[in-house]
Amino acid sequence: MVVLVPVFLLTDYLRYKPVLILQSLSHISVWLILLLGTSLLEMQFMEFFYGITMAARVAYSSYIFSLVAPSLYQQVASYSRTSVLLGVFTSSALGQLCVSVGEVSYGTLSKISLGFVIFGFALTLFLPWPKRSLFFNRKLQGPEEASPAEMDQMNRDCPQPTAAKTVSAWRNSVFFQMLKELLNVVRLPQLQVWSLWWIFNTAGYYLMVYYVHVLWNEVYPTSENKHVYNGGVDAASTLLGALASFAAGYVKIRWSLWSELVIGIVTALQAGLLIVMSTTSNIWVCYVTSALFRSAYQFLVPIATFQIASSLTKELCALVFGVNTFLATILKTIITIIIADKRGLALAVHPQFFVYSGYFALLAVIYFGAAANVIIKHFRNEKPATLNQNGDIELCSTMMVANDAEKLTIGKV
Repeated sequence: MVVLVPVFLLTDYLRYKPVLILQSLSHISVWLILLLGTSLLEMQFMEFFYGITMAARVAYSSYIFSLVAPSLYQQVASYSRTSVLLGVFTSSALGQLCVSVGEVSYGTLSKISLGFVIFGFALTLFLPWPKRSLFFNRKLQGPEEASPAEMDQMNRDCPQPTAAKTVSAWRNSVFFQMLKELLNVVRLPQLQVWSLWWIFNTAGYYLMVYYVHVLWNEVYPTSENKHVYNGGVDAASTLLGALASFAAGYVKIRWSLWSELVIGIVTALQAGLLIVMSTTSNIWVCYVTSALFRSAYQFLVPIATFQIASSLTKELCALVFGVNTFLATILKTIITIIIADKRGLALAVHPQFFVYSGYFALLAVIYFGAAANVIIKHFRNEKPATLNQNGDIELCSTMMVANDAEKLTIGKV
């Protein structure tokens, strides 16, 4: 949470690439400490660098949109998410093969992982730089602008109060302009819907991901058991999620009308899968339901990404993605403290998953209610074609979409 704030504020100022390099360096630090560290303090430092790695993903999410036209946002969001999931699939599959077939130790696996992240760091050095930062260092030009020399002369003749200068400087600052533009776009319905989905569903998703291995270990203990397929299940679920993400890039529906309904259906499915996970004692049922849960989430991620990005100017992508991730992290932390932490309820893993299923069920009810409201309003605004007194056909509810907001126009043919 602490690292996210400077990351999403400075990503644009640093023009993305330095933040991506920082992410790679912190990722290397994670694996070095895992390999060499032995104390609790060293593991805590490892978690700190892991936090930097996770927070800097915001730079990647916004960087890809700085390179392409808005018309390609949906495909780019789909491709980038698919590539990430294919990477996870490859690592999970290789890890499972190394453990099950090659009997490779976990220490050796960590060394292999270190080699991969070092290679990833080398790739970041060759990423193209955006030609300019999108928000910072922009030169605002206008017909009424005066040159610096003219302004100096005016200020010399007419000194301004210090308080007025301070207020003027604040209003002209980059952060004020970013906040102003953010407040202007936050009213867009699609941005609100998908940002709320990002916050609430992402928090619930990562709670499941972080604790599902604990659940598996309780259902089917891994200690001294060579017939454990957790890595293979992670690989299969990630591959399924990659396919879902790729397919999401080609889904063409009227998202302004059906977004809430689609989100509600997917969230209700996830709630049902969590109920099964919380009650079953069969490890294969746990494997299948967790794979379906993850793929359902991965299907909506690229849709949410391009819906949010298409609602914004490129300047605001890093800021909005960062704020959404920041709020999701806060929510996830609060739920963890209440449900799982010893300072809270300290529930066992099965009751935890039952609570998570209730959380997703509540979200599904809210999404279905919002969907019903949107659909009812839509069909109330649509009127059937009627004949007027001159026999002309009056067409009602011709829908035109502009700037991601729907406008109703009525004409005669």
